[in-house]
Amino acid sequence: MNSPENTSIYLTSKDSNHRLEKISASEILTDSKTELKSIRLHTNSVRQSILGFGGAFTEASASIYDQLDKNKKSEVIEAYFGKSGNQYNMGRTHINSCDFSLGNYALCETEDRELTDFSIQRDKKMLIPFIKAALEKASNPIHIMASPWSPPPWMKTNNQMNHGGKLKEEYQDTWAEYYCKYIKFYEKDGVPIWGISVQNEPEAVQTWDSCIYSGEEERDFIKNFLGPALEKNKYLDKKLVIWDHNRDVMVRRSRAVLSDPDAAKYVWGTGFHWYNGDHFDEVQKVHDEFPDKKLIFTEGCQEEGPHLGSWDLGERYATSIIHDLNRWTVAWIDWNLLLDEKGGPNHVGNYCSAPIIVNTKAQELLFQSSYYYLGHFSRFFSRGDKIIESENNTDTLLALSAIGKNQKITTTIMNKEENSVPFLYENGTSSKSFSIPPRSIITIISE
Repeated sequence: MNSPENTSIYLTSKDSNHRLEKISASEILTDSKTELKSIRLHTNSVRQSILGFGGAFTEASASIYDQLDKNKKSEVIEAYFGKSGNQYNMGRTHINSCDFSLGNYALCETEDRELTDFSIQRDKKMLIPFIKAALEKASNPIHIMASPWSPPPWMKTNNQMNHGGKLKEEYQDTWAEYYCKYIKFYEKDGVPIWGISVQNEPEAVQTWDSCIYSGEEERDFIKNFLGPALEKNKYLDKKLVIWDHNRDVMVRRSRAVLSDPDAAKYVWGTGFHWYNGDHFDEVQKVHDEFPDKKLIFTEGCQEEGPHLGSWDLGERYATSIIHDLNRWTVAWIDWNLLLDEKGGPNHVGNYCSAPIIVNTKAQELLFQSSYYYLGHFSRFFSRGDKIIESENNTDTLLALSAIGKNQKITTTIMNKEENSVPFLYENGTSSKSFSIPPRSIITIISE
């Protein structure tokens, strides 16, 4: 291994005060004589380039941010986007309302094919200022992706934003123009839009904002309406993401859309969530069948409340990130950046957790384990680093490795066991024996 002065190690551990703390190699070196597990890097087996990591700007998060005093606002923005924080460079937000809005709303409430009354005035109150604060602080450009949960009620078969329903056929062209209006208005207001998804969770009839598309309906909407609208408005540089739902049937949906070249030509990649089981093999299958298309994790959180102080939260995040990026995923976007002590606000009571929970009465920030575990990736794996194969002979440890500029090698390793695990770390030129503490995650950077 490189000499100690060229190796940096960072540790987050449940049973200590270490939280993304830089430690000396001597603190985890071991001369254990037991048969060691091994993590061996194959630096010549280079895979995809990393695009980045981030979280979601929702109206709920923005409303909490808006309540904070100036110093707390700065603390939040620095924690997520600053050089001393998690250095996020990806973001997601919603077109019209989502469940983590303060209520249903559309950017054009009036039934009008010309969208004359289209307005982002509501978003300009809290949501856009929150995004702009992040854009101003970020050391790397933030790629903002926007997703609709539902068209306006007047465009839908059920005449409401909640409880599923479908887009009325006669409004497909109007809805396609709606995305373009959104991009135009946001960018005019100073928020660049990197990409859009066709529909959030298109197979879920939810009690909140939702809209249903079959694979064939999503395919036809893209090739006949949305793709041509983006082209007409000169927005083909915007990344178009399909599916934006769970891993379990992402292969089926990708086949339905991407097997048609007239639809596939507009599509940048497949987005996916984690809410219906791990199904990591499905991620690999999509890459194997459509290697020219990208994979992006677009949403995940722990449901049913804030889960204050849970260590399992961080481990769930790291498990997903490691498996997803080892299967060709290029970016990983968390759900809400901020939630309150209830796991809201949410206009239908669908409370969840977030990496930073705000005690709104006391103006206190609680940094969850998920914040620190995410930071082991977002802080140390840079945009443009390339994932490399890491051969791991144990199920006890999970590892992700990448190679960057000047051959810098970054490896993050997680131990979910209740005991320390000694292992041999081989980076291609030399090796060291380390012992990773129980319920912990480490990042090793060799330059």
